Amino acid sequence: PSRMPASMAAAMAKNKRKVDPRLERYSRLQKEIHDRLIEYLDLRRMDMDRLGDEELWRRTEKAIRDIIDQMEADQELPGDVDREELLTDVINEALGLGPLEAFLASEEISEIMVNHANQIYIERKGKLTLSEKTFSSNQAVLGVIERIVAPIGRRIDESSPLVDARLKDGSRVNAIIPPLALKGPCITIRKFKKDALKIQDLIKYKTVTAQMAEFLEMCVTARRNIVISGGTGSGKTTTLNIISSFIPEGERIITVEDAAELQLPQDHWVQLESRPPNLEGKGAITIRELVKNCLRMRPDRIVVGECRSGETLDMLQAMNTGHDGSLTTLHANTPRDAIARLETMVLMSGMELPVKAIREQIASAVHLIVQQTRFSDGSRKICYITEVSGMEVDIVTLQDIFYYKQDGFTEDHKVRGRYVASGFVPKFYDELQRKGIPVNMSIFRED
Repeated sequence: PSRMPASMAAAMAKNKRKVDPRLERYSRLQKEIHDRLIEYLDLRRMDMDRLGDEELWRRTEKAIRDIIDQMEADQELPGDVDREELLTDVINEALGLGPLEAFLASEEISEIMVNHANQIYIERKGKLTLSEKTFSSNQAVLGVIERIVAPIGRRIDESSPLVDARLKDGSRVNAIIPPLALKGPCITIRKFKKDALKIQDLIKYKTVTAQMAEFLEMCVTARRNIVISGGTGSGKTTTLNIISSFIPEGERIITVEDAAELQLPQDHWVQLESRPPNLEGKGAITIRELVKNCLRMRPDRIVVGECRSGETLDMLQAMNTGHDGSLTTLHANTPRDAIARLETMVLMSGMELPVKAIREQIASAVHLIVQQTRFSDGSRKICYITEVSGMEVDIVTLQDIFYYKQDGFTEDHKVRGRYVASGFVPKFYDELQRKGIPVNMSIFRED
């Protein structure tokens, strides 16, 4: 007989070992009640569509109570099960968003990742953990995805197995289902922070120092073009939001995003959001079209949520043609890397430009790169604030103004290090000083 490869046997044993029998039993119980509920409600052929939401919840709750009572009478209910919790779980799954309801309600949780019915990860205070809650079946996960996307006029099925959406509260949802997701339907939710962080919060969390914060504020007021660069989850959008809040009150701000996340305190603010194609695959409006359009809307400041491809060229052209003080983010791991990424994205616009011309455009358009990193302990830091100082022959020259010097880790695995001012004063500070604008030079001194 053919023997199973050892690696596969080990993998299967590991999978078997992981599941807590108590949770497994709870999940089976939940599924059993769910199945009976469907039968129970169908027996009475309720006119689901005509019933109001409240009435539907009321009747469903009553039905579940009846089923649980019956199971208790038949001694099918283990003694250690909390009836109310079970009721809530079943009703949430039948009519709401299942176990996600509690996660969405919790202030502490910032991200929710459903890998498949029995595996939900949550990010709480920057730490990823596997949740004890599960869905009763992949079918239930699919039901929840449908409930999320139906109200916003989208659908998910074999023909369109991928959807990006936004919940009523602004949280971003991505759902992907089989045949693309092999282990079952998958949901990723990035929750929307209701109260936007302020620069003081970043100083408190040691993401920046007070000197760096003061410098960034000065850069925005002096209309520098700033690119915030970082990896996924490093906090680029949060930083973009905070830096944008320094834009003076009277200026006309236009923001362009894929999924609206920015929350600006200013009054004179127009918010644009791109649009995915409809069910027939038509009607998409890209970030690129929005950036071009926003130039015709007389902006004082353009803020692009994230540059990913061809729109980078339009953004650079805008920065070069008098739309100073524009802001955007991009994915890169170092300031030098960010410059290379800008080049690549300009090439994605389809314009056949010589590399030197692209670099000249970057060097004259971008004034500052703010590099943000997320460390292994979950902390986020602005590791570099770097000035783009010009061109030398064919290379864009960079000069760090502030940087974070890491010295390994503490005993409890926290990052250890300090922020350093390089002692280099950015060019524009000298210009401001010459114009007689008061600037605080002491922030650049090496402490």
